Amino acid sequence: MNQTVSVIMPAYRAGAFIGDAVNSVRAQSHADWELVIISDDAVDYEALLAGQGLSDRRFRFLSSGRMQAGASNARNIGLESVATNYVAVLDADDRFKPRKLERAVAALADHPIVTTALEVVTAAFAPLRTVGAGPDRVLEASEHKWVNFSMETMVAWDRRKCDARYDPDLPNMTDLDFMMKLYRTSATSYHIGEPLHDYVKLPVSMTNGPGVTARMVRVKELLLARLANGYYPMADSGAVEGISRFLRLSLVAEQAYPTKLAAQPGLLFEDAFEPLLTEALAG
Repeated sequence: MNQTVSVIMPAYRAGAFIGDAVNSVRAQSHADWELVIISDDAVDYEALLAGQGLSDRRFRFLSSGRMQAGASNARNIGLESVATNYVAVLDADDRFKPRKLERAVAALADHPIVTTALEVVTAAFAPLRTVGAGPDRVLEASEHKWVNFSMETMVAWDRRKCDARYDPDLPNMTDLDFMMKLYRTSATSYHIGEPLHDYVKLPVSMTNGPGVTARMVRVKELLLARLANGYYPMADSGAVEGISRFLRLSLVAEQAYPTKLAAQPGLLFEDAFEPLLTEALAG
């Protein structure tokens, strides 16, 4: 039996690239979806997309009612509006591969949370690297970041079994905060090792832009403090230590990254970080 998937897409100054994201949803092999686009910049995205020849009865358009209230706030507005069991998120500058929803829906029949590997690409969709590629497998919450070490907007979940809202007060790392909330009622997730989500690295991307290191360090330290204080109760008893260990290692990588980037312009944070993860797992 088909399951409708609500795809939540916040949009802020997205006119130049949202068409590619929307087309990637329309191209899904699983056709039972609704796309909820939440304007966070007072742009009429229904009219904008129609001007590009993109209209579909499965589109719904909402607004944050503000200017740059933030992606987390916009996502929450979208989440409050849906009535479906299954939800996925897609940023307006990213894309789904054609079988993303088909494979996610199949896995959600047996698992509350599904993640997929990423293809990290340039703004022109030239491939840079993959993250999380490998065999399909069940991951304990404590293992999640050690596989999905870049970001978490490739997630889909069953709202009957786990649900959460994004923290609009966090300036970044909102995806990890959200995942830890999903893990409150599910000790595991299912990871699809096929890269089914294009993660676009823009020059000002949260993990690769100028001046981002200090902001990332502050939020990672905050998340570590929250974990230590019991802010994230999770069903997997090892999750707090597993994610904390990951964050401590990522702080080491953050401190070293500016120097490495200066020596190798264009270096992705993921490329600088992965050797530390590999060494830690081997040890």
